[in-house]
Order: sequence, then C-alpha cells, then structure tokens
Amino acid sequence: MASLSSLSEELGEIEGQISDIFRALSNGFQKLEKIKDSNRQSRQLEEQTGKMRECKRLIKEFDREVKDLEYKSDADTTKMLSEKKQSMIKELNSYVALKKQYASNIENKRVDLFEGPGEGFAEENGFLASNMSNQQLMDQGNRMMDETDQVIERSKKVVHETVNVGTETAAALKAQTEQMSRIVNELDSIHFSIKKATQLVKELGRQVATDRCIMALLFLIVVGVVAIIIVKIVNPHNKDIRDIPGLAPPAPSRRLLAYPY
Repeated sequence: MASLSSLSEELGEIEGQISDIFRALSNGFQKLEKIKDSNRQSRQLEEQTGKMRECKRLIKEFDREVKDLEYKSDADTTKMLSEKKQSMIKELNSYVALKKQYASNIENKRVDLFEGPGEGFAEENGFLASNMSNQQLMDQGNRMMDETDQVIERSKKVVHETVNVGTETAAALKAQTEQMSRIVNELDSIHFSIKKATQLVKELGRQVATDRCIMALLFLIVVGVVAIIIVKIVNPHNKDIRDIPGLAPPAPSRRLLAYPY
C-alpha cells in the first residue's frame, strides 16, 4: 500500500499530526488512571478533551483533502483513503467513550454536605434527659423537631437554588460550546479557502511566466525574420543569406536601354 505522502504532502502531514495526538491521548489516559485526586483528574480530562477537539478538526481537514483527490485517484486509492478515514474516526470515538466513562466516575464521587454529630453527643443527651421531667422532655423533643424541620427547609431551599444555578450554568455552557464549535468550523473553512487560494495564485503565476517566455520567443523569431527580410531587400545579391521559404526573391532591377532616335 502506497504511503499517503506519495499521494499528497498535505495528507501525509495531517496523518502524522493525528498519529501524534492519538499517542498523546493514550499516554494521557494511562496517566489519568494513576491520579486519585478529583480536581487533578478533572484538569487532566480537560486536556484530553482539547486534544480530541484538535483531532476532530484534523480529520475534517483530512476528509476535505481526500475529496479533492477523488477526481484523479483510482478506485483502490479512493477505497484505501476512505478506510483510513474510518479507522481514524473509530479510534477517536473510542477515546471519546473513554473520556465519558472517566467523567461519569468523577461525577459519581459525592462529597458529604452535612457532618454527623460529634463523639459523646448521644451520651451528653442521655445525661441531660435523666435530669428532666416528662413535660420538659416533650418540650425539648418538640423544639428539636422544629429546629430539624427548619434545617431541612433551609437545606431544601439551598438544594433548589443549587439545582437552578446548575441548570442555568449548564444551558450557558452548552450555548457557549455550540458557539465555539461553529467558530472552529468557520475557521477551518477559512483556513482551507486560504490554502486553496494560495495554490491557485501559484498556478496562475507559473502560467503567466510560461506565457511571457513564449511571447518573448515569438518576438525574437519575428525580429529575426524581419531583420532577414530587410537585409535581403537592402542587399539582394548577398549569397551568404539564404532565401526565406515562401518569400519570393526580389525582382532584379532592370536597366533602361537608351535607343538612338
């Protein structure tokens, strides 16, 4: 199988960049398995996500280059390029699935919102209860229940506000992500258009240079022919200059003979 560099330098360069990113992703996920801290795991996962976005952009550029080569490639080459692209997409999707798995594991790690009672708290309550009457115990129990209800209501309010803030933040992040994705796609299109325009300018420059050389050669030929014609007219008896094919030799000058009257 021929290498991609032999088909196109651009394809060979893009393939090399994608291979480098895949190696970096593999090493990054191996490193992620050894990290225990959730914050460090999140930062490492963000780096992996950035590499995946770059790899996706390169695969799109690879696909554009493949489409440009379709009209001058045979069926086997086209099939090989298509299989290569599908292999890249499959490998990238495997890393995306791995990233989602790690993200889910990090999300499932919950932090306790409330601390339990301290040591000796139950013993202290038992000591206080032994010195109270039944009515006092009931009042104390009711008061503790009211306080617990208030704490629960405050906790529910905090949870509700947290859910609302999280929903708004998720919506804002989703909108920003979509906007960034559109910007990246537009930048890719602009970069590709600039590259094609540069190639067209180079081709036009070569064509103009060739046309100028042809015009200069034709001008020299015309000048030479005109010079030969002028020399033949001025000096028709010069034997060193051959007659130009297709051009009749100059008519010999005739002398008028004077007849005596």
